[in-house]
Amino acid sequence: MSFPIVECIPNFSEARRPEVVTAIRQAIAEVSGVRVLDQHSDLDHNRSVITFAGDPAGVEEAAFRAIATAARLINLDEHQGAHPRIGAADVVPFVPIAGVTMQECVEMAHRLGRRVGEELHIPVYLYEEAATRPERRNLEYHRRGQYEGLKAEIGVNPERAPDYGPARLGTAGATVIGARQPLIAFNIYLTTDDISIARKIARAVRYSSGGLRYVKALGLYVDGRAQVSMNLTNFRETPLARVVEFVRREAQRYGVAIHHSELVGLIPEDALIEAALWYTQLDQFEFDQILERRLRQAFATQPDATPVPQPRFLDELASDAPTPGGGSAAAYSGAMAAALVAMVARLTLGRKKFAPVEAQMQQALQRAEALRAELTEAVKRDADAFQAVLAAFKLPKDTPQQAQARQHAVQDAIRLAAQVPLEVAHACLDVMELAAQVVELGNPNALSDGAGAAFLAGAALRVAAANVRINLASLEDHARVKEMLESVRKLEERAAALEDQVRQSFAVRGGINL
Repeated sequence: MSFPIVECIPNFSEARRPEVVTAIRQAIAEVSGVRVLDQHSDLDHNRSVITFAGDPAGVEEAAFRAIATAARLINLDEHQGAHPRIGAADVVPFVPIAGVTMQECVEMAHRLGRRVGEELHIPVYLYEEAATRPERRNLEYHRRGQYEGLKAEIGVNPERAPDYGPARLGTAGATVIGARQPLIAFNIYLTTDDISIARKIARAVRYSSGGLRYVKALGLYVDGRAQVSMNLTNFRETPLARVVEFVRREAQRYGVAIHHSELVGLIPEDALIEAALWYTQLDQFEFDQILERRLRQAFATQPDATPVPQPRFLDELASDAPTPGGGSAAAYSGAMAAALVAMVARLTLGRKKFAPVEAQMQQALQRAEALRAELTEAVKRDADAFQAVLAAFKLPKDTPQQAQARQHAVQDAIRLAAQVPLEVAHACLDVMELAAQVVELGNPNALSDGAGAAFLAGAALRVAAANVRINLASLEDHARVKEMLESVRKLEERAAALEDQVRQSFAVRGGINL
């Protein structure tokens, strides 16, 4: 990945109202160039973590919209949950992934903090690499006393003065914004409901109490069990397996064991590989012995290789099975359109006469390849979402409790079945933007390919929009239905404008009207 990518992992103080979490997620997903990677909601913590990534400007804008949406919909005076918190959008960290420095993420944190303070009137504290004072680096420093404690002290205690925004607290609380390295949020559940044991283990394992370096830990009561909730801030220096075995040994002191563990959000691949190596004792193992890594290395040297045809998808699409269907077809078509954009960009790059647009074509190529991968993945995601709807309708409904649970499951599944094609439509619009650019600036010998990409992506967008609408017809959340329909309408309007733009460019450069 040579194009710049920043990851953002904001934590929101809500999980028990799925419509609120969905609204926040949608605010993120609507930003061009940003993709939601994961969502984790914990009812006991009453907290949701949404992971998204993209280009720095898009990620910064998506973070602002998410904070604004959370501030509008979450009232901290009414919030209760097991996890410590001081804000509706509680913590918003930026993580450099590719082509971005930590300093650039620090600057993002400061810009966002200033904007949140000035426009949303929310107090903002900066932490980790973006901290303005050494003692403010740790998140725990800002969370002491939680929302209630901060509410009593802000504006009174100079130590609680925010870095940006007013020194007063509204119902959205405060937000902690920062820049950091990748973090693993990892919870271990014990075979006991005695929270005092979890607290003793947490005290033993966390670094601030004399435990393992790069480990932060709390003892909580979640889902009827004692839980050791941890953040691992440097998995290379303190590996995951070492943490698990430390907790296992401490638990044995109190006559309990590990029941199961839980990952919150995403985890770096190397962290899991290192844990597997430790447990299997593969001391002579080399990372390039992993099949998938070797394949990526092999094919990375052949960027212009002709892709292998995938007739199976078309066979499956033509079968009488309910999946894959229209949504998957839209994603597949969008991926083909992105591939056409990439082709036009490659036919333009490296040619002396197109040197003035080299930078634009390089960026278009990188973005088109990212969209092609995203849309290819969405082929399966759409099919999986519809399978989830079918599975929800098969749930038992013999008792009132079962019927209620089934109805909730059906609505959640339908919401996802509408969300996936909406994300496909957003991605297709991004492909159309790129197609319009290569038609205007790219190699005129590939003019029809660029125009074809635009029209193919436009058709894919409309197919995806049809799938959004058909699913929304069964969704009972009327506010969400209205919001998503408005998004679809705007996408279709922009798609029509881009098609007109492509026709004009084609006529000017090719001398032919489409």
